[in-house]
Amino acid sequence: MTKFYGTGVALITPFKEDLSVDFDALEKLVQYNIDNGTNYLVISGTTGESVTITKEEKVAIIDCVKSINEGQLPIVLGIGGNNTQAVINEIKSTNFDGIDGILSVSPYYSKPTQEGVYQHFKAISEVSPLPIIVYNVPGRTSSNMLPVTTLRLARDFNNIIGVKEAGNNVAQYLQLLRDKPEDFLVISGDDDLALSVVLAGGAGVISVIGQALPKEFSKMIQLGLKGEAKAAYQLHFKLMEITSLIFKENNPAGIKAVLEALNISKSLVRLPLVPATTNLKEEISKALAAI
Repeated sequence: MTKFYGTGVALITPFKEDLSVDFDALEKLVQYNIDNGTNYLVISGTTGESVTITKEEKVAIIDCVKSINEGQLPIVLGIGGNNTQAVINEIKSTNFDGIDGILSVSPYYSKPTQEGVYQHFKAISEVSPLPIIVYNVPGRTSSNMLPVTTLRLARDFNNIIGVKEAGNNVAQYLQLLRDKPEDFLVISGDDDLALSVVLAGGAGVISVIGQALPKEFSKMIQLGLKGEAKAAYQLHFKLMEITSLIFKENNPAGIKAVLEALNISKSLVRLPLVPATTNLKEEISKALAAI
């Protein structure tokens, strides 16, 4: 699964003033990442505002990304939720031509036990035609998928090939890295910890800030994968402020403000999210100028 090493980016969904999908901006963003060192693309994650995207829009977004990408980079598609049967039904009805993997979030809101989380992903594994990266983000799900559960899934199902770990918990990362099967991918979902995770043996990152600064961020991760810590941390320190700022209010409002400052897309989001404040946009502009 070396195609999922390095920097994956959790693509935003750009919107026009009427909050319809801005496909021109999406094409521009995808091409920008292809041209500047991103290793793979992730569609329909939290950063893509997946919870407010319709089924029809999701299909159109996938088609748009595939048409620009033309097989140049691997594509991972987000399919997850807290209704296991609905996730299974979506997998069974999805056209996976041009898609290389599935990113599936641990069930949110329902607060399942660890056994419930295991059985959820077991059911998904049994119907998935593609490799699965399970996604642990307890800050959004209110349920932490413990390392013992992640590693149990890794050992029991050959098509569960990695975890996007986003608990911002260094000890949990290290436990996964210490105990994982050799070929199981531990992928950082925390931009601020990504380099440290890679240097400790992680496979890379699925990043938010990476889509706005792909050249710098991807280079940092590649240096980390080579064990060149000093050079990698020079880039990490350079990117620290902007990485922190994009999560100051909410995601993806922060990253959309960065992309607006770079003239790639507008900073519009769908309710219940609201756009970044003027103060945050000013802070972001200053941080970008410093970079």
